[in-house]
Amino acid sequence: MPHLPGFRRAGEEEASPAPFARAIRRSLPPLGRLRRERRDLVRAREGRLRDLGGLMLEMFRRDRFRQELLLGRCAELVELEDRIAELDTLIAAALSRGRSRPPVRCECGAAVFWGARFCAQCGRPLEAR
Repeated sequence: MPHLPGFRRAGEEEASPAPFARAIRRSLPPLGRLRRERRDLVRAREGRLRDLGGLMLEMFRRDRFRQELLLGRCAELVELEDRIAELDTLIAAALSRGRSRPPVRCECGAAVFWGARFCAQCGRPLEAR
């Protein structure tokens, strides 16, 4: 029998909430594998686009339009494009890893803000960099 929210029977104990799961941080796959998978998916997408166009043409010629078939094929294409977008993001992250510029510093050792003409710490004029 269902219980009303907020009420419990005598002798019942509340179930302890499950502890929060920590996010697992995984390293990026090798760049070559990402590029190969993307290249294969782009080829598959191009083939399915051609097939979709041919299918639509045949439906027009025969005057038999099947909307559910077209929607299924379009959904497959959207899934492929979503995965390609994910791979593009992963490839960009893999390329940008470790390529950050070291901060520009003044002679006194203070960090210099972009576009600053004078050091915020000591007031020295900065060279054009």
